Amino acid sequence: MTLAEILEKGGIAIWPLLFLSILALGTIIERLWFWLRLLLKEEQVLNRIMEAALQNWEVAEDIARNYRSHPLGNFLYTPLHLKHPEPEVFHLALEAAADEELASMRRGDKVLEAVIALSPLLGLLGTVLGLIKSLSSIQIGDLGSASTAGVTLGIGESLISTAVGLVVAITSLAFFRLVSGFSLQSSPGLSQGRNPIRSHLSSKVA
Repeated sequence: MTLAEILEKGGIAIWPLLFLSILALGTIIERLWFWLRLLLKEEQVLNRIMEAALQNWEVAEDIARNYRSHPLGNFLYTPLHLKHPEPEVFHLALEAAADEELASMRRGDKVLEAVIALSPLLGLLGTVLGLIKSLSSIQIGDLGSASTAGVTLGIGESLISTAVGLVVAITSLAFFRLVSGFSLQSSPGLSQGRNPIRSHLSSKVA
């Protein structure tokens, strides 16, 4: 079945499902690009800034400034650009920067959650409306006659929206779990409690 046939036979619910699928696809592409860029350069950014911080604080600040387009570089630049901060101010800057970057890592999660929740319901709604339309044309006297032959076809077509809704929801759920795993496990530099970056930089200020 082609896309044109799906759009033609999917009923009224297929259009909001098409919108949700485009929305989910755009979010997935943006998130994959974000994480690909972060993971490929994470070790390089961290090593360069940490090595410079051991030698010269201002050089480390300059390197972090150059990497501000990278989440980890932006996270480290926030405390590094402070001039002779008190330990408490430095720690607050680290916390604020970590919260900001963690929020950026979770960007798009609410969109995918909405798509996952709404797609199956819209698909089911399309199927129910299709069944109502198909069954409303049946008369009791027509049961078992040739005039009901088209009803079976109508019922089959009404299930298209449910199938499309499930495909959109399952695909979105798979990528949602993927990016959620990245945000929880792939950036320990921003995780509270077990943060070697904070320990290292805090020791330089204290």
